[in-house]
Amino acid sequence: MKIAVTGKGGVGKTTLAGGLARLLAEEGYNVVAVDADPDANLASSLGIPEEEMEGVVPIADMKELIAERTDSKPGTFGTYFKMNPKVDDLPEALSKVHKGVRLLVMGTVKEGGGGCVCPESVMLKALLQHLLLARKDVVIMDMEAGLEHLGRGTAGAVDAMIVVIEPGMRSLQTANSIRRLAGDLKVRRVFVVLNKVQSPEEEELVRSRLDGMPYLGSISYNQNIRRADLEGTSPYDADSAFVEEIRRIKERLFQELGVEA
Repeated sequence: MKIAVTGKGGVGKTTLAGGLARLLAEEGYNVVAVDADPDANLASSLGIPEEEMEGVVPIADMKELIAERTDSKPGTFGTYFKMNPKVDDLPEALSKVHKGVRLLVMGTVKEGGGGCVCPESVMLKALLQHLLLARKDVVIMDMEAGLEHLGRGTAGAVDAMIVVIEPGMRSLQTANSIRRLAGDLKVRRVFVVLNKVQSPEEEELVRSRLDGMPYLGSISYNQNIRRADLEGTSPYDADSAFVEEIRRIKERLFQELGVEA
């Protein structure tokens, strides 16, 4: 199963991605968690101690590795390079493993524009294509709202895109924009999770404005989650109510996709 989690900054998509990854690993699945957001925080959401992440370099910044695999020269632009670099060994070689979850920090291309055809971009897209098309793991991707890492060759392999929103019209507008982008990329199933809910009435009001997007459930506004975020620890380890909310979201997702738990 391949799941992309997205939404505008600050809505809690990393909290959901980390929670789903931990839960599925706990249930016995082989899980690869991909941090594809420039503001990389998935490690702390998974519960990986900060000191263990010291020195971890995002793959997009591994200039020597990218040059070796693409036959390019670091710092050059407009030269020939391989469009199909070898990447099948990288998930094991470059990941951090915690509580059964294998974390890959992708990083982002900082030069030439998000859609550039450059060695860094080719490397990231080749790795993501390998994860989505060749491996049989559960892959959970923490994406930026622009879906920069997903191209037409890989987006169709995503079984579900979950858009995380919070109460408010701007978040709903972002969800609709992401749904249009996902449709352009031929992502088949787009769902919504509502985060930071403070009352049943608030949840019902937001649900009434989803414009037909399937709803998987909600995560309550919770001081334990907020504290875990401030302390750089995992909400999954901090609050049993959060774990149960994640479990209900997962069960609803499996039901929607016709997957037996």
